[in-house]
Amino acid sequence: MKVAEDILHYNEILKRKTPNEIVEWVLSFAQRPVITSNFGPYSSSLLHLVSDVISNIPVIWCDTGFNTDATYMHIEKTIKQLRLNVKKYEPALSKSFISYYYGVPEPENEKHKLFTEIVKLEPFRRAMNEHKPDVWFSNIRQSQTPHRASLDILSFTNDGVLKVSPFFYYNNKEIYEYIQEHQLTNEFNYFDPTKVYSNRECGIHLR
Repeated sequence: MKVAEDILHYNEILKRKTPNEIVEWVLSFAQRPVITSNFGPYSSSLLHLVSDVISNIPVIWCDTGFNTDATYMHIEKTIKQLRLNVKKYEPALSKSFISYYYGVPEPENEKHKLFTEIVKLEPFRRAMNEHKPDVWFSNIRQSQTPHRASLDILSFTNDGVLKVSPFFYYNNKEIYEYIQEHQLTNEFNYFDPTKVYSNRECGIHLR
């Protein structure tokens, strides 16, 4: 399956497919697929969608250590409900060390770039290097940020990993209805210290 050579063609076809059809098509040729999740709002949709087709797929979770209590409770419930095969990755430095030397800097602060590298980007690279996926299921959507609007259902990372976003063209209402239909957990009391603002990128999807 030479997706890279004709990605525009496949993206045009997949626009007319359901998220489930997209997942099943990709899994027909994927050899080392993974899901990444921050367990933020609406995240249970992708976790349910993919794990319902391939139950033991690795779910890469980079825990910054700065999630809200509500988010950690949501994570516990979601893992239990969907029986997820979660692979947790944490910063190499402790939260107390990070908090003391960096705090939680705002994006305008010169320390923010290094903070993001420590708590999110390095653990993510470590996870991807260990799993060496050929397919990466992500829950990014067109409406979320200007950068994401420039992508599509299928895109490639700089390392040649096929990134698949089955809900790419869903709006909040549609994805909320999916969550309600399947009686999934959801949580809006969420904070990502590497993004801070909802329309910013933390850097993972800029690869």
